Amino acid sequence: MTALLEAADLDLSTILRAGDRIVVGQACGEPATLIEVLIAQGGAIGGVSAFIATSFSGLFTPAATEAFTLSSMGAIGALRSLTEEHRLGIVPCHVSRVGPMIEAGILGCDVAFVQVSPADEHGDHSFGLVSDHVRAAVAAARVVVAEVNDQVPFTLGERLPGARIDYAVRVSRPPVQVPPARIGPVDEAIAAHAAAYIEDGAVLQIGVGAVPDAVLRMLHDRTDLGVHSGMIGDGLVDLVESGAITNACKAIDRGVSVTGALIGTERLYRFADRNAAIRMCATDYTHDAGVLARLERLVTINSAMEVDLTGQVNAEQSGGSYLGGTGGQVDFVRAGARSPGGHAIIALPSTAKGGTVSRITAALSGPVTTARSDVDVIVTEFGAAELAGRTLAERTRRLIAVAHPDFRDELERAARVVQRRGF
Repeated sequence: MTALLEAADLDLSTILRAGDRIVVGQACGEPATLIEVLIAQGGAIGGVSAFIATSFSGLFTPAATEAFTLSSMGAIGALRSLTEEHRLGIVPCHVSRVGPMIEAGILGCDVAFVQVSPADEHGDHSFGLVSDHVRAAVAAARVVVAEVNDQVPFTLGERLPGARIDYAVRVSRPPVQVPPARIGPVDEAIAAHAAAYIEDGAVLQIGVGAVPDAVLRMLHDRTDLGVHSGMIGDGLVDLVESGAITNACKAIDRGVSVTGALIGTERLYRFADRNAAIRMCATDYTHDAGVLARLERLVTINSAMEVDLTGQVNAEQSGGSYLGGTGGQVDFVRAGARSPGGHAIIALPSTAKGGTVSRITAALSGPVTTARSDVDVIVTEFGAAELAGRTLAERTRRLIAVAHPDFRDELERAARVVQRRGF
């Protein structure tokens, strides 16, 4: 029996047990009201922990998380402030593994906090803005607490039967929004090199942010593009309305853009509401190697903190600062590189910190997120370095060519050892 509650009546002491592990819906699917109540009441319960994959709400601050412990697969979005204060536990894992680890009990889930749309005529709720691993959390949880938000779109794909909800908390508030990033000249230059790999009929996996948004703006002259991505933003709407995205050439899910998360603004949310051209899927579909292997001309575009001269990619940590995460990068890099007619692109500016640091480096300052054996193409504002099938010595030359000119002499000196001995 589902208990129907107003937010003001929610008492977590009657729901949670000491030591409970909560999995919280992420990104723009964050149940903001439930998070606020957890921040206010969690400390009185004791030993409570929570896992959230990404967060853009700004609710998880160092002060707020004194009431419980928080972990994530990265410092993505507003979670970066927590790593600066050493308040966030990092679980290194690929997006494709979060759901299976919840199912196996490796990532514990006693309680699921989710945000859903109002129910349809069958009593089923849409997961709204995020599917990814939410279904796995709901299946594993002892208790499911759903924030039923009448401002969340009813998206097609994943469903939550009303009977599976233990506590339904009715709210009416705008869901979390992520506005388009400001695009600068460097972003546009990177995007131009990346967009050159996207031909008519290509299938796109792309994230959100300045470079992804800049890439999408350059594709309005393409035809019959498809989408199979872990997330999509407002740029999808523009390309659909211009006729560039039709999904007409996909071997699977023809006519449908497949994604696990909508990360954008009210414009995207209105567009997705009951739109049969968008399907929300769990990561066991969006990131599954077998599914991705069926997509030809798949072009994947992901970002990085830095790339070393042999092609190793660090998308997580810069020195002592944890700034990113593993995410779905490896899942999609492998898929794009193996797709017939496809490519896997890692796109990044050539420098950081106002041009004082090269992001093409002799050695990484953080962990290897994507192995050099998986890397295909590295793109900066200075061009594209195609690395697949190239020797380590040739890779150094190609990567130096796309590094910032101010650092090329230094990188040439560092590369001599590899060029001389071949490894």
